[in-house]
Parts: sequence; structure tokens; C-alpha cells
Amino acid sequence: MLKRWCMLSGFILFILYLTACSSPMDNSDRGIQQEITITAESIPDESGKEEIEAAIAASPSSQIDSIIEANFPLVDVVTDESTTAEIYATKEFTLEELASVLTSKVEPEETSEVIDQQQIFIYPDYFVTLKPSVDDENVLLIEVATEQFVQRNYSPSFLQTYFGIRLLDSIFGSNWGSQRNSGTYSGYGTPNRGNTTFRGGGPNTGK
Repeated sequence: MLKRWCMLSGFILFILYLTACSSPMDNSDRGIQQEITITAESIPDESGKEEIEAAIAASPSSQIDSIIEANFPLVDVVTDESTTAEIYATKEFTLEELASVLTSKVEPEETSEVIDQQQIFIYPDYFVTLKPSVDDENVLLIEVATEQFVQRNYSPSFLQTYFGIRLLDSIFGSNWGSQRNSGTYSGYGTPNRGNTTFRGGGPNTGK
């Protein structure tokens, strides 16, 4: 009887494990080629633009990552070992509008020009990129990448489109660009993602 009970318990635990692994909200690696589709319909309900603007202006935080996390839904996370790029989304703002709101609250150390519908801001410890979703031009993606993630994964030629090599070397170390031979990531939604993997369950996934 005890043996039968142990076998039954083991079978139930195995079924529960398989159910968890197949869950759409599973946080296991989804593979480098697997992307989620980010459209206006897939973004959780947001507050209105004026309410978000007021919340950002009134925030006691001066940390750009915390401000973005508190006011926009997290839709995906790109990981490489212990470094991350978190992807948020909004359908309430254009790139120009959100750039103005964020930089008015926390001034970045460096601001790029808008190139190929993207703009990058360098903050202490973080690179913040604003760009439309490739799946829906009415959705603005907000990529918050740690400095370590950028250093390990971003393509030097991509970053040099937005910032001078001397500035990048001052952040990442002398001759950073010439020493790189594997970083090919050019931001979320681009065809070549380099050696990163994806974690997170897509829209509605929290941290």
C-alpha cells in the first residue's frame, strides 16, 4: 500500500511539473530566435497620458529604471547570464513625447539623435532606448539595458551610429569597439540578437 501511494504521489508531481513547463507564463529560456509579438492589443491596460505624466513628475525616485518600471508594463526580458535588458511598452506616447517626459524628470548623461526611429539615452548604469514596435507602429518600446548588458552584447558599429567611439571607450574601456568580436545585438526587435537568450512570459509578465 505504501509503495502504491509513493508511486501515485510521484506521478502527480510529474504531471504538475509538465503543466508548469507548458504554462504560457513560463519564465524558462525561450531561445534566441523566439520573439513575442508586441501590438497595442497585447499591452495591458494603461493609465491615460496625463495621469502617467503626473505620476512621473511626482515620483520621489531619481532612478530612471525605477521610474519606467513603476509607470509602464513590462512585456519581455532579454538576458545574458546575470545581465539584462528589460522591455516595456506604451501606446500612450510618441517617441518625442516620452523622451521629453523622461528627460525632464531625470536628465541623462548623454542623449543621441533620433536615427532610424530610435533614440538612446545614457544614464548611470543604464542605457534607455525608445523605438516603435516592429509589430505595431502605434506601440512605443522602452528598452532599459544595464551597462553590463550593453558592454557584453551590443554591436559596437550599432552604438557608434548614435555615440562617438571616444565616448563609448570612456564608458566601457579603451578600444572597446576594436576588442569586441561577438557583440551583435542591435536592440529589441532587430533580426540579429547576438548571443543573448530570452526570458519572460510576454505581455502581463511582471518582474
